Amino acid sequence: MDFDQISEKIKGYQAQGKRIFTSSSFQTHSIPLLHIISQVDASIPVYFLNTGYHFPETLEFRDQIVDLLGLYIIDLKPDTPKIMQLGADGKLLFTSDPDHCCYLNKTQPMEKVLMDHDVWINGIRGEQNMYRSQLHEEQPAKHGVIRFHPLISWSNRDILAYRKKYKLPEHPLEAKGYFSIGCGPCTRKLDLAMQEREARWYGLNKTECGLNTDLVNK
Repeated sequence: MDFDQISEKIKGYQAQGKRIFTSSSFQTHSIPLLHIISQVDASIPVYFLNTGYHFPETLEFRDQIVDLLGLYIIDLKPDTPKIMQLGADGKLLFTSDPDHCCYLNKTQPMEKVLMDHDVWINGIRGEQNMYRSQLHEEQPAKHGVIRFHPLISWSNRDILAYRKKYKLPEHPLEAKGYFSIGCGPCTRKLDLAMQEREARWYGLNKTECGLNTDLVNK
């Protein structure tokens, strides 16, 4: 989908009275979609899952983009405090049970947002991994929500071309070799032999946090 098609799709949802939101991790590849949304309707809420584990650079970049595009951002924090996010060994869950850590910090908070909305504009792309390549432009989600994936067919080249056209900045950690950026403890630099998402939860049989698996109906 191009800019005009995405714009018309969003306006179509609005004409139907659908309650729309988007979420963003504020990585470099997130910025084109945020730019498009800002041009269509900057009042569409942008939920940022503030897990408490983000790189400082991500938080600074988020604030930069929000100011640049005039976005309406909502910080979404977990209900479970960190002191209660401990495994049997007394260590924080990301060291022993990253799936449950993701559930408490991402999936559970986002599920509550779904209950109050009809359409979730989500920026996943098919080329990011095999699982995402099987999802469609529109995908049913929990609680009767429609997930709209306007960038599902976009490539990294498309993202770069869009950024250059509109002079949009890149995440500051990209210059240091980070290209798939999530929580600090579960993110590493990308090696040339790795696929983009393999830089997350490296060494584990895990490439998704649950947002795009537990909250999707396939």
